[in-house]
Amino acid sequence: MTEAAYRGPQSGPPGSVRPQAGHSLPPPRDPNVIERFGAMFRMFFEHFGHASRMTTGAFMTMFRRPFEFGAIIYQFEALGVRSLVIASITAIFVGMVMAVQFAFGLQRFGGMEYTGRIVAISFSRELAPTLTAVIVGSRIASGIAAELGSMNVTEQIDAIRSLGADPLKKLVLPRVFASIIVMPLLCSFALVLGFCGAMFITSVEFGIPAKFFLNSALSAVNFRDIYSGMFKTPFYGAIIAIVGCHFGLTTRGGTEGVGTSTTAAVVTTSIAVLIADFFLTKISFMLWPAMF
Repeated sequence: MTEAAYRGPQSGPPGSVRPQAGHSLPPPRDPNVIERFGAMFRMFFEHFGHASRMTTGAFMTMFRRPFEFGAIIYQFEALGVRSLVIASITAIFVGMVMAVQFAFGLQRFGGMEYTGRIVAISFSRELAPTLTAVIVGSRIASGIAAELGSMNVTEQIDAIRSLGADPLKKLVLPRVFASIIVMPLLCSFALVLGFCGAMFITSVEFGIPAKFFLNSALSAVNFRDIYSGMFKTPFYGAIIAIVGCHFGLTTRGGTEGVGTSTTAAVVTTSIAVLIADFFLTKISFMLWPAMF
C-alpha cells in the first residue's frame, strides 16, 4: 500500500503543507469582491442549468403513457381556484388606489374625465397581468416549493423512483401545465375586477358616472392593449411553476431547508416575473408594431 493510499484523501490542494502538531491553521481569508461575484454567477448558472434540465425532462415525458389527467385537474383546483381570493382582493384594491391617484392628479389640471382611459390602459397592459403574476405567483411558487421540498426531505420522491415512476412526469409536468393554463384566466379575472373597483371608487368619491367611465375606457382601449398584456401570462405561469418545482426538488436539510427553499422560490419568482415582463413587452412590440 502506498503512502498516499494509507493516508487517505488529502485535506488540501496538491502540494499544500500540512500543519505540524501543536500548530493551528490560519483563519480563512475573506473572499474579495470578484470572488463573491464569481460565486454568485456560478450559483446562478447551477440553478439555471438544473431548472433547464428539469423542464426539458418534464416536457419530454408529456406524450408518454400513462397520462396524468387526474393530477392536472387537481392542480387546476390547487393553483387556480384557491388563488381566486387573493387575486380578487389584490385587483379590486389596486384598481381603487390607481383610480384615486390618477383622479387626484388629473383634477389639478382639469382632466379628471381622462381617469377611466388611463386606468383602463394601465390595467390592460401591465397592472393586471404583471401584478397578478407577482402576487399570485408568489403564493403558487411557495406552495409548490414547500410541497415538493417536504416530499424530497422525507424521501417520498426517492420512493416514486423506486416504484419505477418518473417524478418529473408525476410531479413537475402537471404543475407546469396547470400553471400555464390558469395564469391567463386569473389575469383576465383580475382585469375585470380591477376595472370594476376603479369605476366604483370614482363614482363614489369623485362623482364620475359609471357609464361615462366605462364608455371613456372602452374608447381608449383597443385589442392591442389587451393582447399585449395577456400575451405575457402563459410565460409567467411557466416561470412560476418551474421556479417552484426547481427549489422544491433541490431542497436539502430537513424542515429548515424547506423554509429556505420556500423563501428562495418567492424571491426568485418575483424577480424573474419582473425581468421577463420587460423582455416580453419588447418582444410584443417588435412582433406587432402596427398590427392593431
